[in-house]
Amino acid sequence: MANLSTFFLSRIIGKRVYDAEGKKVGIVKDLLVDSLTANPDKPEVIGVKVKTRKGIKIYSFEFFDVFRIEGRLTVKCNNLVELSEEVVNNGFFLAKMMLDRQIVDLNGRKLVRVNDIRLVDIKGGTFAVAVDIGIDGLLRRIDIEKPIKNVLSVFRVSIPAKYILWDDVQAIDFSSYSIKLATVYSKLNTLHPSDLADIIEDLGKASRTTVFSALDEEHAADVLEEMETEAQVQLVESLPVDKMADVLEKMPADEVADILDELEDEKAESLLKEMEAESSQEVRELLEYEDDSVGSIMTTDILAFNPAKTVEDVIKELRTRKPEAVELYNLFVTDTKEELVGFFTLRDLIVSEPDTTINQIMKEEPIFLYDDQGIDDIAEIISKYNLLAIPVIDKQNVLQGMVVIDDVVEDLVNKRRTFKK
Repeated sequence: MANLSTFFLSRIIGKRVYDAEGKKVGIVKDLLVDSLTANPDKPEVIGVKVKTRKGIKIYSFEFFDVFRIEGRLTVKCNNLVELSEEVVNNGFFLAKMMLDRQIVDLNGRKLVRVNDIRLVDIKGGTFAVAVDIGIDGLLRRIDIEKPIKNVLSVFRVSIPAKYILWDDVQAIDFSSYSIKLATVYSKLNTLHPSDLADIIEDLGKASRTTVFSALDEEHAADVLEEMETEAQVQLVESLPVDKMADVLEKMPADEVADILDELEDEKAESLLKEMEAESSQEVRELLEYEDDSVGSIMTTDILAFNPAKTVEDVIKELRTRKPEAVELYNLFVTDTKEELVGFFTLRDLIVSEPDTTINQIMKEEPIFLYDDQGIDDIAEIISKYNLLAIPVIDKQNVLQGMVVIDDVVEDLVNKRRTFKK
């Protein structure tokens, strides 16, 4: 008889528990781990859910030992100590919460299914260290692992193990449990918004809404911007108006306009009313443009400066404003009437002396588009002049925004998808 240093959750569930005198106590139904542990990357097993003659009991795991006797797993308990309701509520059950659930593989940046959980018994306690997402784990669960492996060994074929370390795992469906979501989903904030958008899109609608609503507003805005239109609309319609308005305020106005354009007028109006006045007004102005006009795909997040400012003034302002990378594609110059008079690049700014004025480094007579101009020629202009962004003006020459190459490419891709359908 020897203590097991490592074992699988599936092997212990359903096993009989014996007391110090060898009498049957009950049957193991699940293991409880501490969600408030000091080391959340390796949650410690603190309790055992046991079905006894008197009903379900949650005992402290401190007095349990897991042995292997003649090849069979045996569970022994030297002292039955029931856990308090508070302790139980501060943990979660591994089988109930994790087995057959979708989780995020943070390293692989994808959704996977949990087939089993590997535990290790070391000095200081028993811990969940990895999840099994391979066929091996599934066969173990239905207790046909050994016969299948024996058959395959005849043909010199093996089933590779496939594990994910616990610290590379993020559970998803905690929606029906009283666990603080901001803490539970904290690992998701380490993913790039594009990766997280792909993962959330693959979830069911309920889980999708739960996970998205747990993100902070800044991250939620970045993720929503990367999602497909159908998923965007579903989330916007599922979340409370005040919550969604806070997220939309963190997004570029043109992206918000694209989303609201897909909603029912009543829903879009309620969101616009909930948003801050300045953000709401920007979006309303963009929504007024025809779908096939330049104004409908331009962004109003632009950087424009007075020609009398110095290079040092502009750099200080950029450091204060901390603009997004796309806003730095081109820096525009406007007069007191906000009419476009020129542009300059970030390179122009960096290579110039601090006391140089903007009118000394700007290029006059920039290539531009009118806001009511059709979008068909944009790709040709960007390609011809090798531009990353083109300023957009109205008939009075007032700067309204810019069209960036990213949006042009996205528009072309969307058209191609529509055409294929």
